[in-house]
Amino acid sequence: MRKRHLTGAATAAVALAATAVLALPQAAGAADTAPVGFGAGTTGGGGATPVTVSTPDAFKAAVAGGSAKVVKVNGLISLSGQIDIGSNTTVLGVGSSSGFTGGGLRLKKVTNVVVRNLNLSKAVKTDAITVQASTKVWIDHNTLSSDRDHGKDYYDGLVDITHGSDYVTVSWNTFKDHYKGSLVGHSDSNASEDTGHLRVTYHHNWFDNVNSRIPSLRFGTGHFYDNYVVGAETAVHSRMGAQMLVENNVFRDTAVAVTTSRDSDVDGYANLRGNDLGGAATEISRTGTFTSPPYGYTAEPASGVAASVTAGAGAGAGRI
Repeated sequence: MRKRHLTGAATAAVALAATAVLALPQAAGAADTAPVGFGAGTTGGGGATPVTVSTPDAFKAAVAGGSAKVVKVNGLISLSGQIDIGSNTTVLGVGSSSGFTGGGLRLKKVTNVVVRNLNLSKAVKTDAITVQASTKVWIDHNTLSSDRDHGKDYYDGLVDITHGSDYVTVSWNTFKDHYKGSLVGHSDSNASEDTGHLRVTYHHNWFDNVNSRIPSLRFGTGHFYDNYVVGAETAVHSRMGAQMLVENNVFRDTAVAVTTSRDSDVDGYANLRGNDLGGAATEISRTGTFTSPPYGYTAEPASGVAASVTAGAGAGAGRI
């Protein structure tokens, strides 16, 4: 059995003492005009004339192909399975209660896609959002949920990013009432496709009653900052040599905030700074070298994260 390195309140004190010099935080609830993080530069459909849809067939037709397009979803649309989104697309929910239930969205072998302000719920036997072999993706201000009344495999992930996808930002979303939150890198045996890719930023997300995979990252590079995690069994999980920077997050009612040493044959790496662990343990076997992301960003101190995220995350919360 491999040795585990567990710390709890002592690690919290050390992490808080190591907080970096920070700029002023973004105002709570204010919507970004462009993605921050690895997904920077993603524009989706840009200034294309919006098309508004309210049925599955109309939505499927509107998001197909690689031309620039902005597709507005009006109302809650029932799906079975997933609908494929083409490149150079913005999908935008109208108001605070539009989106999809029963199924989800798939981004496969596409680039430059924005998904914002949607409610995605109870995607049975599939992901709410799947990103496969795709680049430049911004997933922002959505509310993603299922329930925990079924077994953990009844639903799949809420946001899963796999097959060498790259340059993704996941920001200001609410993830709630789910078992397997967000998987980045689907298999220990997929090194040839994933190594050097799977660069993902998660910031200002609210994970509420999500059991695990917050996120689970193989092979890639992840920046997890200013997120609020409540009620997890295991939250951040770095494995198969993945590099994670875990910065200025808040954890509550969480058993293990960060682990690098579970489930895979090879441990991951994680650097922690400025987090409020709230008594959660950490299992850090390897600290790694990822300490300075290759982009500009503003990380607010952990002391303000819960208020900012609960006020600003989710569909309808960002004045989009």
